Amino acid sequence: MVAFTLFHVAISLVAILSGFAVAVGLLRSDRKAGTTAVFLLTTAATSVTGFLFPVHHVMPSHILGVISLVSLSITAVALYKGRLEGAWRWIYAGGAVFSLYLNFFVLIAQAFAKIPALKALAPTQSEPPFEAAEGGALIGFAVLGIAAAVRFRPAAVVSA
Repeated sequence: MVAFTLFHVAISLVAILSGFAVAVGLLRSDRKAGTTAVFLLTTAATSVTGFLFPVHHVMPSHILGVISLVSLSITAVALYKGRLEGAWRWIYAGGAVFSLYLNFFVLIAQAFAKIPALKALAPTQSEPPFEAAEGGALIGFAVLGIAAAVRFRPAAVVSA
């Protein structure tokens, strides 16, 4: 389980880092095709591998995983089938940022659960430091998502 957990964490971190690179590209109307493919693939892999941990009931992480996979599916359709034409442009930008936010949301929750100094600040994850971190992330990603949807204006995708 340790090796699998490390693999899951590693792909999650790659997804988050590549997601931020994609988000910067959105703000600059730069599609970053290769980085986008890495982001979409590792984010999907993060969600899928999250279902493979041995638990016996549905957890909040499973619900987020399903939401993430739906968001990623719509985002991929906007990019590869919709070719970023018309409304598909802002659907892609919003979906990419939302998918990144979900990964970052889980990163914050895991940090507060696993890092002793953060766990001491919010042992039940309902204390003000945890709520401030998650709330700040929500606001930041909402602003980023709106900015990305408005500013992302690349040439249409010619081929999938």
